[in-house]
Amino acid sequence: MRLEKLALTTFFLLAPVFNGILQAQDTAKELDEYWNRVSKAVRTGDLEAYRATCHPDGVLISGKAKKSELLSQALIRWGKEFADTKAGKMQADVEFRFSGRIAGKDTAHERGIFLYSSKKKGEEWKKDYVHFEALLVKKGGDWKILMEFQKSSATEKEWESLAQK
Repeated sequence: MRLEKLALTTFFLLAPVFNGILQAQDTAKELDEYWNRVSKAVRTGDLEAYRATCHPDGVLISGKAKKSELLSQALIRWGKEFADTKAGKMQADVEFRFSGRIAGKDTAHERGIFLYSSKKKGEEWKKDYVHFEALLVKKGGDWKILMEFQKSSATEKEWESLAQK
């Protein structure tokens, strides 16, 4: 009887820990799927799919330009590249690697480097490595970026170092 009580007590004490681990794994998987949707939208030139990953009040901060703007305004600027990609006039891709990820069930802070690659017809690929931070919220079951801080340029060596973690 004592052993059963000990086992039951241990189960009830550890159940929340295991539940938290499983929830964290689910959240990490959801966030990975979010970034995959962002990458696919860039790769296919699907501006509306990209817009769907953004919170309506989302903010873009550029450390290089030292300015801040609504993501909706940035999307207007980026519209030509999306249209050119969709029309086959250029190719584009974005990949993400993370150096820090902190998430709750409906909020997340992601930190790392993204690699934006683009190639216009007849030209070589251009690669832009960027240190970034992102704040995301989960609304209606979908993750949305609330703040994207493109902090500074990164190097290929820094990018490669994140792949080894």
